[in-house]
Amino acid sequence: MKKIVLFASGNGTNAEQIIRFFKKDRLQTVVAVLSNNSEAKVIQKAKKQGVKTQLFTKIQLNDGFVLEELNKMKPDLIVLAGFLLKFPEQIINAYPNKIINIHPALLPDYGGKGMYGMNVHKAVFENKAAQTGITIHYVTPNYDEGAIIFQKNVSISDCKSPQEIAEKVHQLEHNHFSEVIKKLLNEN
Repeated sequence: MKKIVLFASGNGTNAEQIIRFFKKDRLQTVVAVLSNNSEAKVIQKAKKQGVKTQLFTKIQLNDGFVLEELNKMKPDLIVLAGFLLKFPEQIINAYPNKIINIHPALLPDYGGKGMYGMNVHKAVFENKAAQTGITIHYVTPNYDEGAIIFQKNVSISDCKSPQEIAEKVHQLEHNHFSEVIKKLLNEN
């Protein structure tokens, strides 16, 4: 059984989708959801699905505690699903090409520090872009600069607000993220 560990900081709709997708899979499973936010809705969503959760502080993320916990779990893939803290190099180095992230735009556009969630959708809207999309990429020490694994675009010429863009992008995330994770696990 291949093991997936999810990191999330917020509502956890992508994490919940991934957990449900892999619940019916006999070859891969989500073994834990880790979060730095005790108020994150993802914690309750994971518990409701019977998935172990673990909270940690920003200090613990960087001082080796989270790496030790990951080493105990032995994940085949680490998935950042709405995780907002910068991922430490020590974990990236310990799990080369085993950590992926999803970005709510077509990288390299609208990437970098501070470009997440609604910040991205507002920038896309303000630039009057005709399309946007999602990018799933490997995590490196620099924000949103890892090798691109998958991209999917969507027309947003009919969108009248950043919220409408967010809805379209979120649908792309739900339609593709779990499938890309499964494909990566089956390749290794």
